[in-house]
Amino acid sequence: MASNLIRVSTSLVLVVLVALTVQIFYISPIDPVLLDIKPAPSTKDNQLQNIIKLGEGLLKEPEDVVVDKEGTLYTATRDGWIKRLRRNNGKWENWKHIDSHTLLGIATAKEGGLIVCDTSKGLLKVTEEDGFSVLVSHVNGSQLRFADDVIEGSNGNVYFSVVSTKFDLQDWYLDVLEARPRGQVLKYNPTSNETVIVLDNVAFANGVALSKDEDYLVVCETWKYRCLRHWLEGANKGTTDIFIENLPGAPDNINLAPDGSFWIALIQLTSEGFEFVHNYKITKHLVASFPRLINLVNGCKKKATVVNVATNGRIIRKLDDSDGKVINFVTSAVEFEDHLYLGSLNSNFVGKLPLYSA
Repeated sequence: MASNLIRVSTSLVLVVLVALTVQIFYISPIDPVLLDIKPAPSTKDNQLQNIIKLGEGLLKEPEDVVVDKEGTLYTATRDGWIKRLRRNNGKWENWKHIDSHTLLGIATAKEGGLIVCDTSKGLLKVTEEDGFSVLVSHVNGSQLRFADDVIEGSNGNVYFSVVSTKFDLQDWYLDVLEARPRGQVLKYNPTSNETVIVLDNVAFANGVALSKDEDYLVVCETWKYRCLRHWLEGANKGTTDIFIENLPGAPDNINLAPDGSFWIALIQLTSEGFEFVHNYKITKHLVASFPRLINLVNGCKKKATVVNVATNGRIIRKLDDSDGKVINFVTSAVEFEDHLYLGSLNSNFVGKLPLYSA
């Protein structure tokens, strides 16, 4: 009897192991390579705990924020609304609605309105008079997927990022686990209506920003913890180098500050103590195969960090909420009139921080 029980138990263990092996190696959605993610540095600045919460309860996960020349604040939310807060009004308005839950980066357009990234529809133009229209839906004959952030130059050219040509928004963490550079930076020319690839094989292409003189473009490579600089003018035109690396967090969106420096929102990709997951293919496959494990390993909701970076790639200021007490998963930081406005994929408000007291 005992021997039969042992045989049955052994058989069950083998069946479970075989099933797990099949699940991990044959059904896994990723083809991973190793990634060295270092533990996030521990700081206790906590200046972001002093934010003012704008529109609390009215804004569903406002990923990006932008301010136009009239001082109107805009954000796109997960329920398809582009909402705005006019200067000295104090009341959020439902400005334009798009049937989408995947609106991300937004930028002001020089001729008025906004340019918006929708990970399902593509690159959109949104105006007061016409609502929204699709600017770019296909690139080189392929459906545009996972458009993330956008900026328009003074010459009308629009630069925008594509996080991944393999994974969609709901599976964004699989791109981190796979750690293969599948991102792109594209340029849309409204005069010729043409879209070309500026940079390919970018590691999770995220935020994009133009320098003050528009002689170079900065793009964030999220899981490489660095930003690239692509020269648009001058002696280095057409070349790409590293603007800043070894950031104290994974860069999300980046925005030009009035003085020519840049504000970068940083996210914590991995929960403390789970950095080892990215060092072994088997752990990557295991986590990728079970959504609950992704939620456990993903550390984006643990804290909030933003940095101000000079044109020489040196960090000038670093502000954070070290334990995510007031705000976390900050994805965007925009400076306007001595205040910093913060977007987040885990809040129901836009944060506002007076910089003179930070």
